[in-house]
Order: sequence, then structure tokens, then C-alpha cells
Amino acid sequence: MTHSSPQQELRDAARHTDRRRFLTVTGAAAALAFSVGLPAAGTASAGELSGHRIGENPFTLGVASGDPLHNSVLLWTRLAPRPFEPDSGLPHARVEVHWEVAHDERFTRIVRRGTTYAHPEFHHSVHVEVRGLAPDRVFHYRFRTGRWTSPTGRTRTAPPPGAHKRELALAAVSCQAYHDGYFTAYRHLAQEDVDVVFHLGDYLYEYAVNATGGARAYTDRTLPALFNRETTTLEDYRLRYALYKSDPDLRAAHAAHPFVVTWDDHETENNYAGDTPENSVPPEEFLIRRAAAYRAYWENQPLRAPQRPTGPDMRLYRRLNFGRLAQFDVLDTRQYRSDQAYGDGWRTPGPESEDPRRTLTGATQERWLLDGWRRSHATWNIVPQQVTFAQRRDVPTDAFKLSMDSWDGYPASRDRVIEGAERAGVDNLMVLTGDVHVSYGFDLKRDFDDPDSRTVGTEIVTTSITSGKNGSEKPSNYNNLTRANPHLKFYNGRRGYAVITLQERQARADFRTVSAVTTPGAPITTAGSYVTEAGDPGLKPA
Repeated sequence: MTHSSPQQELRDAARHTDRRRFLTVTGAAAALAFSVGLPAAGTASAGELSGHRIGENPFTLGVASGDPLHNSVLLWTRLAPRPFEPDSGLPHARVEVHWEVAHDERFTRIVRRGTTYAHPEFHHSVHVEVRGLAPDRVFHYRFRTGRWTSPTGRTRTAPPPGAHKRELALAAVSCQAYHDGYFTAYRHLAQEDVDVVFHLGDYLYEYAVNATGGARAYTDRTLPALFNRETTTLEDYRLRYALYKSDPDLRAAHAAHPFVVTWDDHETENNYAGDTPENSVPPEEFLIRRAAAYRAYWENQPLRAPQRPTGPDMRLYRRLNFGRLAQFDVLDTRQYRSDQAYGDGWRTPGPESEDPRRTLTGATQERWLLDGWRRSHATWNIVPQQVTFAQRRDVPTDAFKLSMDSWDGYPASRDRVIEGAERAGVDNLMVLTGDVHVSYGFDLKRDFDDPDSRTVGTEIVTTSITSGKNGSEKPSNYNNLTRANPHLKFYNGRRGYAVITLQERQARADFRTVSAVTTPGAPITTAGSYVTEAGDPGLKPA
């Protein structure tokens, strides 16, 4: 008797699932149960495995913390004695895990401790929401199971509501293709004195990784063949996170700082738009792939319970406040967007891209953003998100083209956001962006077609950690882009990250870059530094 593969069964089910029903919560939950194999009785149905029976170190993927509140942090780890195996070297059984939070690295002054379970249905990942912590404080944390103790992580809480915090330092990172090079920038970021790290998307890539790790060109190891294929199933995505989190530099950055994460496209599939895939597969089938990708994303990131997905749906946009100094409105510009105009890519703008009905955020998220601004009392209103917000003409002539995947492909959506910020009285708007594998510093204009129009904010675009390999200080389109866009104040094509320091009267952006990623150990330098004054938007050299 011939048995079909689980993936083929999913495809067959998708073809027989009414699309309208699939997009309802009930249909999505049913699809998730089918595609992920959740037991009907819930996560408590699995048997229990004593941690003392785990014979190999289960904390191979490190620890992480995220989404800091003034009295709470989220702690994460995943048990994986053999991370490159589909079951991670553990049976289908839940494992008791102990956690501790302390004031000091030696854990002599413990402030909170508790016990939770690593469930097999969540690939033995652990998400602990630790409450009752003092605001604006550094804490250290660790996990234990059996005789094994995890590495120690360092995290911190946000300032209390209404607090007048004098300074907040944050880092922005994005785009870390494992096969394009070493995560050297993360090793340097782990040593930076920042309060929080914002990851702006493309935490992993769905593309195949060969036995030598692509551009890493390993000579001391051979990666398993299971990585040498595109990720499409839940098992694929889970294994790919294991590969990425096996990197010691990425683990070091997570252990050093709390992360606030949002995705872009490659966590699922390149340039997908809502329920429209890049390739010509039925939307119902793509949504099953999306359910698997979203599930693995939540399992492997320091995200709270409200972000846990239901089928192919996951509420990732959320708001964080750091006293009265900064409000962060974290966006998801991938899950709810209209399909890219003119078939995607760089195109001449026209009626299709300029249709006022088009949206990058979806109507619900757009209202949430604008309503949040109206209630904001923060000095700086910052929008961590994925794709370039400012206009980017490719050439300084009337024959210019724009990227249909960025906000340029959704100008009506961008106009509504800018108008909403104006109506809300947002004086100090800053957009944080990833995606494009270069560093940009933009002034945001009320009318990008008029260089003399009012500047309404700034955009800091962080370069990639590795994507695009080594890059260059001045990419080949440097002259065209800087001449075509007078609101572009900084452009650099090396790899690295951005550090933004917020104060009451100004914000400073330092663009930090490494000289190479195809070989490990490159030093870090500051490629450019710019400031924007509170109440006087626009970037000036520091």
C-alpha cells in the first residue's frame, strides 16, 4: 500500500477547502490542527519526560528575551539536544523547565523564579512571561532542566509610564541570510551598550543552504543535506531556525539584549503579499505554508502569548512604551497588504500603484496606528517596520521607476499615515526600516515630488547583517540614487546595524558597519553619524 506524504495530504486538503471558510478563524484553526498535528486534547495530552533523562545539553540554541514592559519581560529558550534532527533529539513528551531571574550574574539575589513546561507540540520551546519586576532595571536570567543549566541572559525592563527617561539607546537590525556570510555584526552588537534591539525582518531565508554553508565556505564541518532545500513545511522552518540559532554570534546578541521582533517576507516566502504567494500555487495551499512559517516563527522568537498564531493568522503588530521618551508602534507590512502593483519589481508608477484603495498595512492596523498616535504623550514616536517608507526614484530623470514592494508601491497608504501623524500632532516621527541590505538616512517629506515641501520626520534604514554578502561603501547606483532623491542624506552599502540614541532634545543615528562577512572576525566601524532635533525634523551630520 502506498502512503502519500504529509505535505501532499495538506495540498489535497487545501484544494477541497472552501477559500472563504479557510480564511475564517474556525477554518484557520482547523487547518493548523491538520497541518501541525496538534492533539485534540491540547498541549497537556503528551506524556512527561524527566529532565534527568536528557543525556546531552538541551540548551544548544541559547536564550533570548523580548518585548520589555515596565514590569515584565518575556524569556525564551528551546530544548534541542540535537538541533539538526527533526525531533531535536527529544521524544514526544513534555519536559519540566525551571527558570530564575536575578539582579546579578551569579544569581545570589534572585527576584523571581518558577517552573513551566516545554511542550513537544511547540517543538519544546519555552515562553515565560515574568511579571512583577521593577521598572527600568537590568536583570539576569537562566533556565534549568535535570542536570543542565542554560547560558545566562541579560535583559531589562522599560521605564514606568509617565517617566521622564533622559536617554534610550536602541539598535536596529535586519536581513541575516546564513548562506551569505558570518554574523560578525552580532558579535559586535552583543558588546554595545543598548537598551533594546529591534529586528525588522528577514530573520531567516527560505532558500537552500548547502553542505558548506554557502558563502561561509566551511572547511571544518558539513551541514546536513536536509538544509539544502527550500523551506515549505513546518519541519523545514523549524530546522532552519535551528540552523540560524546555532550561530554563536546570533546567540550572543540575544543573550546580551532584549529583542523586539517583526517579520518581513523571507520568514515565509520572498515578496509574498497577504495570501498571494510569489509563485503560482493556489492561495489555499500557500496559506497552509504560511501557517507553518508563522508557527515556527512564534516558537523560535521571544514573543508573548497574544502573538501566538491561529492557523495562517498572527497578530504581530503591537505597541511598546518607554516612559514619555518614546512610543514604538511595531508594524506588520506583509500579512495584510494588497498584492504588488504591475507584477512587483521596479516599475513606472501609474493608476494601478496609485489606486487609493491599496494598502500596505490593512485597514485595521492602519486605524490602530493612527489611534495610537492620537493618544501618545511620547517625545519620539517611532515606527519599526520592514520596507522603505521614503520615496526612492532609481534615476534622476522623468523616466524613473519605483519599487512596487516598498511604500512607493502604495503611495495612498503612505499619504494616509503621514496625514494621520500630522492630525495627531506627532512632531518627532521616526521610521525604522530594514529589507534593502544598505544603510539609508532619509528626510520624510510631506510631498516627495516637491523637494521644498515640509520635512515631517526621518527614516533610518539599517543595512543587512549578511544578506548581499560583503557589499561596498558606495554601491553601483550611488550617484543615481543620491541625485534622484535630495531627501536621501546618507547611503552606505556595507553590512552591519544602526544604533539610535534618543534624548529629550535630539536623536542620534550611528550607522555601524563591518568590512566583510564572507570571512569571520571583521572589525566594526562607524560609517556615518547623524542627528535630528526634537521639533525640527530632518537629518544633519553629527
